[in-house]
Amino acid sequence: MKKLLAITAIILVVFVSCKKTEPAPEIVPSPPKEAEIVEPSGDQCYASRLNGNIVALSFNVNSHQEINGKLSYNLTGKDKNEGTLVGNMKGDTLIADYTFMSEGVSSVREVVFLQKDGALIEGYGDVVDANNKVTFKDKKKLKFDTKNTLTKTDCPQ
Repeated sequence: MKKLLAITAIILVVFVSCKKTEPAPEIVPSPPKEAEIVEPSGDQCYASRLNGNIVALSFNVNSHQEINGKLSYNLTGKDKNEGTLVGNMKGDTLIADYTFMSEGVSSVREVVFLQKDGALIEGYGDVVDANNKVTFKDKKKLKFDTKNTLTKTDCPQ
């Protein structure tokens, strides 16, 4: 029994000493990314005048990509509505709540504009009305028709 125990101990020592120990891979944290500093872009104005329909949009983007401004629709055959715009820029897309008065009633409607080639194209799609606010069912399914393009204009002084 003592011989068996001694042989087992020798075999274990040989296996342990023969085993190559590779250094553990060194984990190097990647350097932290610098925060992207976005300067406020100031007032921006856009408008569309087509077949007597006028859409005018003016807004300001702050350093946090938050939007605030004014939007008005003066469409032939419909009551003019104008109001305020509050939202965010997400990449090349402006997503905001448009609070407006029409026929003496205050309403809130979500609006989405895609920024492309120095212009804004208004998006449209299926909507839902919940909690006194009209929002898009699925923003990923919005359509952007060039008929709804607002071109950059000079802002009134």
